[in-house]
Amino acid sequence: MSTQSMTDTVQTTDAGQRLRAIVGVLMMSLGPVLMAFLLSGVILLILKVNPFSYYGYVFGRGLLSPTGVQATLTRMGPLLLIAAALIVAFRAGIWNLGGDAQFLVGAVFCAAATPLMAPHVPIWLGLLAGAAISAIFGALWALVPAFLRAYQGLNEIITTLMMNFLGISLASVLVKLVFLDPATTVPQTRTLAVEDRLPTLFGTTISSGLIIGLVAILVVHFMMTRTAFGLRLRVVGGNASAAVHAGLAVPLLTIAVFAISGGLAGLSGGVAILGQYGNVRADWNPAYSLSIVPLVFLARFNGFAAIGFVGLFSILSIGAESAARRTGVPNYFTLVTIGILLVMLAVSEYYSAKRQKAGA
Repeated sequence: MSTQSMTDTVQTTDAGQRLRAIVGVLMMSLGPVLMAFLLSGVILLILKVNPFSYYGYVFGRGLLSPTGVQATLTRMGPLLLIAAALIVAFRAGIWNLGGDAQFLVGAVFCAAATPLMAPHVPIWLGLLAGAAISAIFGALWALVPAFLRAYQGLNEIITTLMMNFLGISLASVLVKLVFLDPATTVPQTRTLAVEDRLPTLFGTTISSGLIIGLVAILVVHFMMTRTAFGLRLRVVGGNASAAVHAGLAVPLLTIAVFAISGGLAGLSGGVAILGQYGNVRADWNPAYSLSIVPLVFLARFNGFAAIGFVGLFSILSIGAESAARRTGVPNYFTLVTIGILLVMLAVSEYYSAKRQKAGA
């Protein structure tokens, strides 16, 4: 065989291997999604609801309706920031499951401070200060599990879940007792005027929080895959003992991961207030973080793929509101689909690991 023929054969083999790898990744990512939709459809049939009608209303509202598309894109802003927060933590081998509390703590302090500043400072400065406040308080709330993990070796799954419970309760207490708007009978913070909120895009109702979310997740993806700092974080997550032998400051890097992740989650709460809601009501908890966890895993911690999965979730959550009115299925049925998706993801990972072991 000639040298050219051997080269062509090798290139063909490499191309085939790359194609199989791409197909494998797509199956691992999209397979659980399709199965989750299928099993959710079975549950709808048991409830005597036509799944085709239900999903037709969901996607018709969230993907085809002009107002629905704008609402979908607006909601994506905070969700992308949550995804960015999770990608930083998970790529560094840290389970930050306290994102919902970090989101709410950031949102509450942002909602309390920004309406008071708005009449006295330029709009851009008020928005910048509100965003900074939300990020700082989100990061501060993440520091307790950070120090416990870094210096005491405590499992962050337990500590972040505990801080999640405390943070959600604290946010409600702060709204009712400290930051209560005296001008209303409903327990809520003061409301930021619409003209003082984040600007909308291109004459639509789409909040510019979408741009903030997109920039954040792309910056995080670049940082974790292309920078020396990101490499250090991945080394710490992959093998802490090897990181110590390599001379890395593991405790400080651990705290840095929690601070960045918590700051992004807190900023997500700030963007939700500054771009959408304008205030925080008592006992409000959209529980975005735990809903985004399986989507980040489906994206394999890839920022670009996460944008697509977050978009799908946003379509479902917006469309479910319309479907609920038309079919009688509760709004939170979307969470049932996400729960099934998490189970399907676990099953997919199990069989993938089993195949790899058999191949080895």
